Parts: sequence; structure tokens; C-alpha cells
Amino acid sequence: MCRAWSSRWPVQFIVAVAAMIALMLLVVIVSEVIAGHAVAAESQIAWKAHLDKVEDAVSKNDLTQAVMLWREAYAAALRSRHWEGMVAVADAYRRLGGLAGFGRASEAKARRIYLAALFRARQEGSLDGVLRVAEAFADLGDREVVDRCIDIARTLAVQARDARGEQRVRVFTERWAAHKLEVEKQNGSGKVAR
Repeated sequence: MCRAWSSRWPVQFIVAVAAMIALMLLVVIVSEVIAGHAVAAESQIAWKAHLDKVEDAVSKNDLTQAVMLWREAYAAALRSRHWEGMVAVADAYRRLGGLAGFGRASEAKARRIYLAALFRARQEGSLDGVLRVAEAFADLGDREVVDRCIDIARTLAVQARDARGEQRVRVFTERWAAHKLEVEKQNGSGKVAR
């Protein structure tokens, strides 16, 4: 014998309510994920806006303000958790140090920031990041770190099975070797000059 619809409605009602709750939960989760990506993307590039302000201050020859604004750019780059911002703020700090007369101190701080960028690039598996950091250390004349960057870049390219990446590493390595030879000939000492 069939039961009347009126005796089954509580079960159907409970199933419908449960389905609605599950659907609302799904909507909330999806919107949180989308919002999280938007916030994360914004924090990944916030350092650019701060560096633009640094450039404005430099163009006005307000180096004190530029250094204070640089600190904000550095903090934003740290929050970004990516290598690009770290390299950009290190480059900017070296430039500020040259303009404001604290070149040696700016190179020392930039060196620490470049190392942080190297660790981030390696963690991200970014061949571009590792090679960009290698260029920065080559510019600083730091042979050991450049050689270490090349090792990391080789490993990343091989792990990614990226023939183009391996070629880029070879080209960089050849350029670096030629540069070292040139500097050794100029110095006669075998050490890369700063």
C-alpha cells in the first residue's frame, strides 16, 4: 500500500533543506577562493606601486623620501612571497645607495635581498628568477653565488625537462665564463673586481 504524500513530506523537506545548505556552502567556498586569489594577486604586485613612488621621489631629487618609500616597497615585496619583487627592490636599493652616497651599505643589503629572491625562485621552480638573480650577483662580482645560481638553474631545467631552459643556462654559463676570463686578464689576480 502506498503512503500518502502528506506522510512523506517531512523527509522530502529535510532532503531539500540539506541540498540548499550544501549548495550555499559551495557558493561560499567558491567565493572565498576567488576573493583569496584576488587579494593574493594584489599583494604580489603591490611592490610595483611603491617602487613607482620611489622613482617619483628620486626624480624630484628627494632621496630621503625615496629611501623611506623604498622601505614600504621592500615590505610589500616581502609580503608578495615571490622573487620578482625582491629583485626589483634590491636593484632599486643599489641605485639609491649610489645616488645617496651609501653604495657599499646598499650593496650589502641588496646582496641579502638577492639571496632571499634566489631562495624564492628556487622554491617556485622559476628558472627566470634564478637566472635573474645570477645576473644580479654577477653584477656585484660574487663568483661563488653566481656559480651556485648556475647549479640551481641547471637542476631546475633538467627537472622540468626543459630543453630551451637548459640552452638558456648554457648561454648564461658561457657568458659568465667569458666575463670571468676577461676580468682575470684585466686584474691578473684571478678575482672578479667589484
